[in-house]
Amino acid sequence: MAGSTQTVSEYITHHLTNLTYGELPGGFEREDGAIIGEGGAWVMAHGAREASAMGFSAIHVDSMLWSTGLGILFCWLFRRVAKKAETGVPSGMVNVVEMIVEFVDSTVRDTFHGNNKLIAPLALTIFVWVLLMNLMDLVPIDLVPKVLEVVAGVPFQKIVPSTDVNITLGMAIGVFILMLYYSIKIKGFGFLKELSFTPFNHWAFIPVNLFMEVVGLLAKPFSLGLRLFGNLYAGEMIFILIAALFSAGVAWMVPAGFLQVTWAIFHLLIIPLQAFIFMVLTIVYLSMAHEDH
Repeated sequence: MAGSTQTVSEYITHHLTNLTYGELPGGFEREDGAIIGEGGAWVMAHGAREASAMGFSAIHVDSMLWSTGLGILFCWLFRRVAKKAETGVPSGMVNVVEMIVEFVDSTVRDTFHGNNKLIAPLALTIFVWVLLMNLMDLVPIDLVPKVLEVVAGVPFQKIVPSTDVNITLGMAIGVFILMLYYSIKIKGFGFLKELSFTPFNHWAFIPVNLFMEVVGLLAKPFSLGLRLFGNLYAGEMIFILIAALFSAGVAWMVPAGFLQVTWAIFHLLIIPLQAFIFMVLTIVYLSMAHEDH
């Protein structure tokens, strides 16, 4: 629920602001009226205005910690299950993990047409990691931020890393680097030739081909990262808007509760779907990088 001292606009802005650490320029006036000394200072932002003033060097501390923590959880859980796995009929978490591994493995076999032992583990990591980050969207909006604010005095907290474009684009750029690496490793000079003579196989069209191919190549990581970010950010925004209804009065509590449950059930489809799409597109892009024409 929105705090009684907050307007709906302030409530929404608060929940969409990351816990940001960065450098404020000298002479900057902070939210509490303090003035940053000459030379600037590295501090935690006290609001969206301060976070914006920190510029590109700012770090979203909450996104980094939650994404790293969920990555560690993934590694620990799968290692623990792998140590427990044995012959016979699996049960419990072992069964769930085996189903996920078999699902990812079959998807890689059907989609990837090269020969690379890295692709299946990479696809499994991407699918489970993105799935865990997306699942954080089902945690009640105010629960974790309120607890951290009361217990540790943390002013802002976004617990869904995939609603941070820095995280999604960071993962997409990682995939893009692998695409370039394998394109050059597998095709060599043929990669440049592919860019220069596709789709028009004539030297006179090299500038046109390069423009079209480079734009298409650069569009892949942007579309990969922004698709995940856009879908999860929109879903989080709707959860926040529904939560804000609770502050509108007793008459809105039942409709707001119904909307929360309904949207959460619908989101159960969106969460694994977006993880699956990110994984499949990664496999497809890397498969294209392995195709030597």
